[in-house]
Amino acid sequence: MLSIREIGTPLCDGITRRDWLRVGGLGMLGLTLPELLAARAHALTPGPSSRGRGEKGGRAKSCIVMNFLGGPPQHETWDPKPDAVAEVRGDLRPIQSNVPGILVGELMPRTAQHLDKIAVLRAMVTNDSSHSSSGYYMTTGYPHQPVGAENAKPGKPNDWPSLGALIKRVVPGRGGISSAITLPEQSANDGNLTWPGQDAGFLGRAADPWLLTCEPHTPIFQIDGLALPSDVTTARFDGRRSLLTQVNQQMDGMARAGNLGYFNAQQQQAIDLIAGARARRAFNLHEEPAGMRDRDGRTKFGQSMLLARRLIEADVAFVRVNWSRVPGAVNNGHWDTHSQNTRGLQQLMPIMDAAYSALLEDLSARGLLDDTLVVWMAEFGRTPRLNGSAGRDHWGRVFSVALAGGGIRGGIVHGASDSIAGLPRDGRVMPQDLLATIFHCLGIHPDTEYHDAIGRPIPLCRGDVVRQIIQ
Repeated sequence: MLSIREIGTPLCDGITRRDWLRVGGLGMLGLTLPELLAARAHALTPGPSSRGRGEKGGRAKSCIVMNFLGGPPQHETWDPKPDAVAEVRGDLRPIQSNVPGILVGELMPRTAQHLDKIAVLRAMVTNDSSHSSSGYYMTTGYPHQPVGAENAKPGKPNDWPSLGALIKRVVPGRGGISSAITLPEQSANDGNLTWPGQDAGFLGRAADPWLLTCEPHTPIFQIDGLALPSDVTTARFDGRRSLLTQVNQQMDGMARAGNLGYFNAQQQQAIDLIAGARARRAFNLHEEPAGMRDRDGRTKFGQSMLLARRLIEADVAFVRVNWSRVPGAVNNGHWDTHSQNTRGLQQLMPIMDAAYSALLEDLSARGLLDDTLVVWMAEFGRTPRLNGSAGRDHWGRVFSVALAGGGIRGGIVHGASDSIAGLPRDGRVMPQDLLATIFHCLGIHPDTEYHDAIGRPIPLCRGDVVRQIIQ
């Protein structure tokens, strides 16, 4: 329940702030949305328009980013090296995709049938081989200070806003739901050490993407607070909403002073989410046919991907789906394959392959792929040579990212690594270039400006659009 310090002074219409608290407090509305609506920061400064100066942007309306915790190896996914020595190529062999000449790892048979929709970047570079700091660079477009800082914490000086926060900054939410959502959990190192670069940074907590910590694969899946409690009737709810509107109108002056305005905005989001049937319906995975849910995979990641598709159908502009650890799998169930690389991939890759391919099939069948940019990415790749434990270690010097839909040219590879997938050979792409490309596909010029807390104009991104993969 949200609360503010009680002040008994009556407003000009006789309503006291005690009354306002009773009416407007989230607890009285039966809401339990702490992850979504925590009022923890100053109000946002006025935002810019969704387009900056210059040329016309892309046509995508939404973006889904899949973020694979730990860093999948480029050799066994998008950049196989079948002619390299065994310690480089590994135990797994590549397979031919549906695009002649483009090979992918053998554990991606379903994805291989969709390469005509996908552009692969084989020369992605962060030059940072630590999970949290390289992850920060990938999601903000700014290198972490210092580079190579493992278990780095959010906060200054590494306080640039994440991609999701910037999209939320320039794209208004629709239908009672945020324009940027992260699920089913934050990216964190073992020990629940949250990575920097996932929130709004210096923009303040009001610009944070909504975080849905959830278990969409469970038999009874629900998001707390999406319905009224049994003792609150619709008429009673409408009355409270009306009274809240009256009180907030009287408190506009105070709202402009700072936190209270943000608090009121969060209350309104909570009310809109309850009142908006379309937003609520997005979370009802049980509406999906059993066969479709089976195709995505009854895993946490698979059902998170299905939820992501439903959210973009509910007009959410940006959904980030983080990989969640797979119980019982080696290497703690993520892609950090320091040992038993092959066994780990045999446990994880089928989950990814099913969910990713199902999303592309689903979006295509529904006529949504042209409007939806799908990004397959991680914080880095893996070392070109297997170590003594038959694993691959951290490697930020070159790795692969894949994009599909949303104005992307499918069936192409941009850039190349060297003969062992250890260094870029040509077509190098930096994180700021990836973010610029995402903004461009969403019709948002990378030069679009927003303002920091003291009013300084800052471009959304300082990278260059990778035009070779744009239709």
